Amino acid sequence: MLEDLHRIFLGDQQLGFAWEVFFRTVIIYFYTLALMRWLGGRTVAQLSIVEFLLVIAIGSAVGDSLFYPDVPLLPAMFAIFLVAAFNKLVDEAILSSDRLSRIFEGRPRIVVTEGRVHHDRLRRQGIGIGELHAKLREKGVADLADVKFAILEADGTLSVLKRDRDGAAGLYQPPAIPQHEMAWSGKA
Repeated sequence: MLEDLHRIFLGDQQLGFAWEVFFRTVIIYFYTLALMRWLGGRTVAQLSIVEFLLVIAIGSAVGDSLFYPDVPLLPAMFAIFLVAAFNKLVDEAILSSDRLSRIFEGRPRIVVTEGRVHHDRLRRQGIGIGELHAKLREKGVADLADVKFAILEADGTLSVLKRDRDGAAGLYQPPAIPQHEMAWSGKA
């Protein structure tokens, strides 16, 4: 009975295997986080990149411990705890620092200014002109000239600030974006 419990909770591993689980979890978590940042926010839609990674990491750790009899429960539980703890630390870092927030979650990008499309910014975000047009149509935009700003948010959604019918900007409040991105220029 005691041998069965050891096999169920630890498999063939000793308790020191927890250090290997810690090492693997650290490497995989931050490697995957870096890959998700590289892919950009448009791939995760409404979830932030950190939340999306949390879902994947916990799902994988939980799935492996459920489906493979040779995966012991305690190391899987430890890996799940570590992923949750890392996520909590990243959340705290994001809340405490704008710079860390931009690193982990990205930042909004203005992709249309005064009806002009920033093709270079679209390309860097992995968005084609056809996809931008589709997102603008979803927001009820029939003419680019009606768009004061279109902003690709960090979560991949598109925010559109339209001009009033008389051409005035209306009650426009600029988004929290660096000043060099606010004015139209051929540069990013």
